[in-house]
Amino acid sequence: MLIFVRICYCFLLKQDYYFLFSVTGALAADFLSGLVHWGADTWGSVDIPIFGKAFIRPFREHHVDPTAITRHDLIETNGDNCMLTLPALSYMAYRYFTLDQDAIEVSYKMDCFVFSLAVFVTLTNQIHKWSHTYFGLPLWVQKLQDWHIILPRKHHRIHHVSPHETYFCITTGWLNYPLEVIKFWPCLEWLIEKTTGVKPRSDDLKWAGKSK
Repeated sequence: MLIFVRICYCFLLKQDYYFLFSVTGALAADFLSGLVHWGADTWGSVDIPIFGKAFIRPFREHHVDPTAITRHDLIETNGDNCMLTLPALSYMAYRYFTLDQDAIEVSYKMDCFVFSLAVFVTLTNQIHKWSHTYFGLPLWVQKLQDWHIILPRKHHRIHHVSPHETYFCITTGWLNYPLEVIKFWPCLEWLIEKTTGVKPRSDDLKWAGKSK
């Protein structure tokens, strides 16, 4: 909380940087969420030792029961992402409370980007959970979805149409349409299939078939 107050104070001194680099950080988080989501949905198998059960299986199960995520508690939903961003935020907090204003301003633009990126990465799974929650959402969350500041429920439903091959970005969803227009994911899949011979989503389709 202290780092948030401190950075917001610095942001007030450089409002142009605040907006530009915060948006860029949010876009980066959205793209990373899509890259991870696409990778886990499209490649690999639940039979891979350790990694398959711990990382890939939840993505397979999510396509079978999309609302299961709404039954996860706060720690189960957000714990992994919080641990991922904690080192960067802790280091930033240390710097902001030990350096003077002149030293902070040297890396201020990058700090704006990293802070926004870390916050949106931290919240990605919670935002994803909200996109599957159709009852009891706080009004402010519904407004953020309606204004497309975070991933809207209707927007995310596009991904959950079989064979789950589009709209992978789950933080804000801002990049889903542009990436769809340029066929980013299909081109990447084509390149990987041509290089390795592995067909995309073969394990995901088998898993879906077993659940019927």
